[in-house]
Amino acid sequence: MMEIKKIQVKANIRYWEDTKINGLEDTKNGENVPCKKDGLWCPLINIETGVIENWEIGKTAFIHYKVCDGCAWELLGANNNIVKSKNDGYVPDTLCPAERGYGDYIIMNIDENGLIAKWQFDLDDFHDGDDE
Repeated sequence: MMEIKKIQVKANIRYWEDTKINGLEDTKNGENVPCKKDGLWCPLINIETGVIENWEIGKTAFIHYKVCDGCAWELLGANNNIVKSKNDGYVPDTLCPAERGYGDYIIMNIDENGLIAKWQFDLDDFHDGDDE
């Protein structure tokens, strides 16, 4: 059994402005969202608690990102070793706790402490099945 502690998301975002930060629409370049790195959205999520460890404390967000086959991720073990990874593909349902994302969207509400509302990690969302 894989011991997984965290997921490192590396999502290629099409429309940053579809997300609200502290209740306001973000900019076209996503200048206000925490966890943005080199044009990607890269939250590091504790799978047990649903807390984004690299979140900017004090900011709230309604994340609604169109990703379209550009969702990379790494499942990390206890020592931050990569247990499993994928370089691109559909958005796992785990990353859509707010509403259904249909494999194309990351949709979640994040509070001022980086906690994702209704978070439930499901390892089955990260299987190697057929990538249609």
